[in-house]
Amino acid sequence: MVNFDIYKDKKILVTGHTGFKGAWLSIWLHEIGAKVIGFSLEQYDNDYIFESSDLKNLIVDERGDICNIDRLKKIFAEHKPDIVFHLAAQSLVRRSYKSPLETINVNVMGTANILECIRESTSVKAGIMVTTDKCYKNKESRSGYMETDELGGYDLYSISKVCDELIIESYRNLFFSSKLIASARAGNVIGGGDFAEDRIVPDCIRALKKNKSIQIRNPYSVRPWQHVLDVVNGYLLLGKRLLEGDKNFSQAWNFAPNLESVVTVKDIVNLVIEQWGTGRWVESKSKEGMVETKILTLNANKAKKLLGWNPKLDIKEAVKKTVEWYKKSQNSNSYELCAKQIREHMESVLINE
Repeated sequence: MVNFDIYKDKKILVTGHTGFKGAWLSIWLHEIGAKVIGFSLEQYDNDYIFESSDLKNLIVDERGDICNIDRLKKIFAEHKPDIVFHLAAQSLVRRSYKSPLETINVNVMGTANILECIRESTSVKAGIMVTTDKCYKNKESRSGYMETDELGGYDLYSISKVCDELIIESYRNLFFSSKLIASARAGNVIGGGDFAEDRIVPDCIRALKKNKSIQIRNPYSVRPWQHVLDVVNGYLLLGKRLLEGDKNFSQAWNFAPNLESVVTVKDIVNLVIEQWGTGRWVESKSKEGMVETKILTLNANKAKKLLGWNPKLDIKEAVKKTVEWYKKSQNSNSYELCAKQIREHMESVLINE
């Protein structure tokens, strides 16, 4: 079992702690004894886990905008974090078409503000900047993109994340001789508690609860699907290496599923329906003017070889755990649901290793 004792009693700033992945990360950190300081917008659409759990009473819950550099500086000065996990973002591709300036401001300037606060901080030793698999120039290839492949994109969400990666690299090269900064690029993350718009699993759950047909825009698009537990485990492993002071880990990292979990949207929906026990789907037309890639895959060999990270849940197990979470959520505390799956995941890592 991976020893995460290095996080015990450490002050850890998590931006976007009220979001889907941010809440899972915050719960995991609390479970292993860290002192979590969360920083998120006052209002955030996809905050189901945070609002339906007791998390706000277990961590420091700070609110504000990462685009407000003065507010961020106060947070860093007051709490003096040891490490920063930066997850706050405008995270939806389709929303970038509707709100291009918001996407650019939040993702680019927000990330730059975090990096600047890390630069000025006397306490921060390391930072993990969460970006996306969509930062790669997509050539519709089935061979997974590696960290050394060309960056690029069509939509403004992808371009904003490319900018993030370039800014992170620049700050690392220019300012961070003693502080270790890494970027983390994950695939399509699924798991309980995600209720974002225009994401296929939340769309499935909403339709199934109402006994309606699931609408699929691109049933044959291929994506690297992975459970949030595997992804957050990767972030924690990477953060551990950075806190240990190993400069070799201050770079970009892919976290991706094994090839058997790189499947179509149709496959994911059918698995959700199978686990739910009932349901149906229909193909709907994609909105005009929005370009969506047909094939997107990642290569995580570097993380497997150098970081010792491996995805423990295949696609069937990932969907099973996800649907199980949603089914139990109406009668259970979200914190306990997440904590139980986290403990099971940590035990499975021990057994497999």
